[in-house]
Amino acid sequence: MARFCMQLNTTLAMAFAKENTEQKSNPNRVELPEKVKNSRILILGGTGRVGGSTAIALSKFCPDLSIIIGGRNREKGTAMVAKLGHNSEFAEVDIDDNKSLEATLNGVDLVVHAAGPFQQAEKCSVLEAAVQTKTAYIDVCDDMSYSRRAKSYMNKALDAAIPAITTGGIYPGVSNVMAAELVRDAKHEGKGEPERLRFYYYTAGSGGAGPTILATSFLLLGEEVVAYNKGAKIKLKPYSGMLNIDFGKGIGKKDVFLLNLPEVRSIHEVLEVPTVSARFGTAPFFWNWGMAAMTNLLPSEFLRDRSKVQQLVQLFDPLVRAVDGISGERVSMRVDLECSDGRHRIGIFSHRKLSESVGNATAAFVLAMLEGSTQPGVWFPEEPEGIAIEARERLLERAKQGTIKFHNE
Repeated sequence: MARFCMQLNTTLAMAFAKENTEQKSNPNRVELPEKVKNSRILILGGTGRVGGSTAIALSKFCPDLSIIIGGRNREKGTAMVAKLGHNSEFAEVDIDDNKSLEATLNGVDLVVHAAGPFQQAEKCSVLEAAVQTKTAYIDVCDDMSYSRRAKSYMNKALDAAIPAITTGGIYPGVSNVMAAELVRDAKHEGKGEPERLRFYYYTAGSGGAGPTILATSFLLLGEEVVAYNKGAKIKLKPYSGMLNIDFGKGIGKKDVFLLNLPEVRSIHEVLEVPTVSARFGTAPFFWNWGMAAMTNLLPSEFLRDRSKVQQLVQLFDPLVRAVDGISGERVSMRVDLECSDGRHRIGIFSHRKLSESVGNATAAFVLAMLEGSTQPGVWFPEEPEGIAIEARERLLERAKQGTIKFHNE
């Protein structure tokens, strides 16, 4: 009996030591509810920088998840699966082919749409297929028109009883949640009403994301900027209104310019902030000059044409990649909230690598959805039906992994 007890104690000690070692080697591992811990997650655009980074982050947060890399390039897909290891596979899929989409979505618990760019897309084919197959959905959309089109699927999503989040990446996405928390805290104190909220974003070079982010930037130059001033909707010239903003430790002061981004309208409508705008800047400084020059020299019709913009991307991509090697891929978000009583709240999120931070951010949204934070319907991140108020702190905690600075109060 004594010998048995000694063996049992030794076995328990070894098990405890193993568990303790696993926790130390992966302190950010997430224990999902039993019913969803083995969920199958399809990542469309999974061979790209954003989708691939999301897959890597998810595999680290929750190794039990089955991750399907969806894309057109089997060679790239096989390489990504090899990087992820067990619990992953590749599915060849064309998001413009409804039959291909629906066939791939069968048996999937949640689909992540990271196959951008979203600008000038004519329909929400992935969301439509998700509704048809009753699959939970999230996208990393950064386009105002696309996000509004996604919201038009609200009744269909309700009828199918599926949860869906649009604009659920880093910016928009985490920036929306940061803004929602700043506004909530300000209203909770009850000393003054939120009056003005401004988003400031900075990314060095292309942020390591290459052609997709470059195409997104060019397409945005063809869109009038929507902003709000004291409740009135105003339209401004893209890449105008320069401000020099201090992003703090690790980033410093950077020039930022007006861009048409979906969180401006959603924050104005959902959080009822009367004055909202968004600005973006990049580095080296001459990229900003180039963006401004393109806005002034090229017709907006040209910049809204995806095929012509793709030609520009092919022309500039080698240069951008060369400069990326020098500029790095640091990213920073600053959210400024001003209230009627003179109080000023600031949120800052800075990371050395955009590719890593956008992966963590998108993965944080996926995990929140799997944990049951999202109600049926189509939601923006700042809506409590999208990310419940009590789930926001946990989402931000996961998204900020690896940051050089995070502050939101």
